[in-house]
Amino acid sequence: MARLVLLWCFFIFTATSVHRVCSRRPQKDHTALFVFGDSLYDPGNNNYIDTIIKANYYPYGETFFKYPTGRFSDGRIIADFIAEFANLPLIPPYLQPGNHEVTYGVNFASAGAGALSETYQGFVIDLKTQLSYFKKVAKLMRKELGDAEARVIFSKAVYLINIGGNDYISFLTSNSTVFQSSSKQEYVAMVMGNLTETIEEIYTKGGRKFGFLNMGSLGCVPSMKALAPGNTTGSCFEQVNEIAKLHDAALPKALEELETKLVQVKYSMHYLNISYGERRNNPEKYGFKEANIACCGSGPYRGMFSCGGRRGVTKYELCSDPNDYLFFDSDHLTEKASKQIAQLMWSGTPNITGPYNLKALFEV
Repeated sequence: MARLVLLWCFFIFTATSVHRVCSRRPQKDHTALFVFGDSLYDPGNNNYIDTIIKANYYPYGETFFKYPTGRFSDGRIIADFIAEFANLPLIPPYLQPGNHEVTYGVNFASAGAGALSETYQGFVIDLKTQLSYFKKVAKLMRKELGDAEARVIFSKAVYLINIGGNDYISFLTSNSTVFQSSSKQEYVAMVMGNLTETIEEIYTKGGRKFGFLNMGSLGCVPSMKALAPGNTTGSCFEQVNEIAKLHDAALPKALEELETKLVQVKYSMHYLNISYGERRNNPEKYGFKEANIACCGSGPYRGMFSCGGRRGVTKYELCSDPNDYLFFDSDHLTEKASKQIAQLMWSGTPNITGPYNLKALFEV
C-alpha cells in the first residue's frame, strides 16, 4: 500500500492576495525561485499599483499568453523561462490576487524599479520595498513551517536579481539634485551599495545562491538610440553606455567580495553585453531580421515608449511578427530573445555565464 503523505497548508494574507504555504512530510524535492528587479523580470506586479508604467493591455502578451499579463513582452520573460528550465510553475507576482503556493517562490520585480528609492519614486516598487515583501513572506513561512524547514527552503532557493538600468537612465535624464549632485562613479557606488545590502539581507534569511545579469550595452536599446542627440545612423547613446560600463566593472568586484565575506554564497552572472552585442551585430545568425528597431512603438527606431497607446502617445506602429525582432518595445526583449538569453543564463559556459550557470546553482 502506498504511504500516505500529508499536505499541510497555511495562508499568508497581503493587501491584495493570498499566498499558500504548503509542506509535505517529507519536504517536496524542489528548489524555489525568488525574483527581484525591474521590467525585465516583472510578471505583472505593476498591474496592482497606481502607476502608468504598465503593460496590461494589447499588444503585450499577444503571442504565448494570448492576453496581456503585465509582462513587458509579446509573451514570456526571462524569469518565466528560468522557472520552466528548473521544472517549476510560472512564479507569480507577489501582488497578484489569488491563492499561490509560495514554497515554489515569489516574484517581487516591478517595471521601472531601481536600486535607489528615488528612481521613479511613487510609480514603482523599489528594491528596498521588494526586500520588505520578501521578509514578510520569510517571516510567515518560518512561523508556519518552523525555522528548520523554512531555512532549508531559503538555503536551497535561487535568488534572481536584475536592477540598476532605471537608476542610470534617471541619472542621465532627471533634473533632480539627488541624481545630479553625484559623479557617475559615486552614483554607481550608491547603486552597488544598495544591491549588496539587499544580498546581505537575503543571506540573513538563509539565501546562498544568486543569479545576476550585468548591465550590458544599455545605450543600444531603441529608446536610448532615439534619445541620442542627432542620431541618424542607428548608433548607440554612448553617454549611457559609459555609466553601464562602470556598473559592469563594479558588479563582479562586489560579488567577489561578497563571496569572500559571506560563507557558502555562490553566484551566477550572465554577460548581457556579450549576448546583446552578438544579436545586434549578427541578428540573422540568431534568427532575427531586425535588431535595431523595436517591433512596437513610435518615433525613431520605434524608440518612443508608446506601445499600446496608453502612455500619452496614442499612435504607434506594430510589426507583423515579433519573432523577427530582438526588441518588442522601446526597451524590452521579445519572447524569442528572452528565451535565448535565459538559455545562456541556464546552461552557458563560463565565457558567457559564470562562475556558475543557473543550472549548476539549482543542482548544488
